[in-house]
Amino acid sequence: MAFNLDNISKEKRVQKTQMLSIANLLKKEIVFLGKTFPNKKKEAFYTELSVLLSAGITLKNSLHLIETEQKKEFDKNLIKKIKESIIKGKTLSDAIKQRNMFSEYEYYSLKIGEETGQLQKVSNELGLFYKRKNEQRRNILNALSYPLVIMITAILTVVFMLQFVVPMFVDIFKQNRVELPFITKVIIAISQVFRQNFLNIFLFVGIIILIRFFISKKKWYKKMTSQILLKTPYIGELIRKIYLAQFTQATTLLVSAKVPLLHCIQLTKKMIDFYPLQLALVHVEDEIIKGKELSETLSNYSIFDKKMISLLKVAEKTNQNEYIFKRLTEQYNEDIQYKSKLLNTVLEPLIIVFLGAMVAVILIAMYLPMFKLSTVIG
Repeated sequence: MAFNLDNISKEKRVQKTQMLSIANLLKKEIVFLGKTFPNKKKEAFYTELSVLLSAGITLKNSLHLIETEQKKEFDKNLIKKIKESIIKGKTLSDAIKQRNMFSEYEYYSLKIGEETGQLQKVSNELGLFYKRKNEQRRNILNALSYPLVIMITAILTVVFMLQFVVPMFVDIFKQNRVELPFITKVIIAISQVFRQNFLNIFLFVGIIILIRFFISKKKWYKKMTSQILLKTPYIGELIRKIYLAQFTQATTLLVSAKVPLLHCIQLTKKMIDFYPLQLALVHVEDEIIKGKELSETLSNYSIFDKKMISLLKVAEKTNQNEYIFKRLTEQYNEDIQYKSKLLNTVLEPLIIVFLGAMVAVILIAMYLPMFKLSTVIG
């Protein structure tokens, strides 16, 4: 196997040196809003590339055919630049490395495919990887989109009532000097605070979003948010399964390319941006270097479930790592799809009931004094 981690570390040191260069900084490719190459396009790109390569078409001609199919000018230029780099004598992995739309995981995967003569297979696996990733994203969006629309609509309704409707009732109550129930006084007080601090509330929310943007890459923030997410009932288990599915998908691709297990862990660690899993893989890597088996090391971390560990024990004894990781990926994806649908089924009525109750409380609080007023007038 020609893949050498010492070479990778040397490449990284060179990259860090280059980053310090002002000239390279000025030449760095800048991606504006909308100028990206999302996972959906990556799925199509790698799938088409795999099909064309398996048909015996050269890499340069394959890229040319993919280029002509692109509808957006940005995508066309991106593929064209990759093709031009190939013509100049660079490998596909080096060509995509120059574009910041591609991850290190893709670079190292393609590099392995080129060194082992399995570029077509690796391209196919990358296409499947992004297909599954897109399916996971669609399942989550389908599960959360409708409840989210209901929640936003209800929140806007409550805001409108506190900002405009409640003050109208307050004026009526003041004119008729009606004695207000406790619940009405509470709602009026909330309405007054909201109206007085309306702009401050939105400014505060904007500042929170801005702060999150700047600290989202900090290790302490990743650690804190991941711990909160994992402890959230049901949501935490769903998120854990999503990242485990990404881990098994990535490992399946690398194992199928005959990459040693230690290298698989090192490369997968670069790809998955989830702090508990990354931290676990760092320790797993150290334990494997010391000679321990993968199943033995994974059993020390709660993020990996017992099913995975049991199957990996069997895989290590029968030398069926590729098959087991593939089966685990399929099982996790099926589980994620089921849990996503169940989440949608459970969340929708809960949100409707909760926010409907909020609107009902405001209406009742406003109409109770009106009933009393009508009795007095009568």
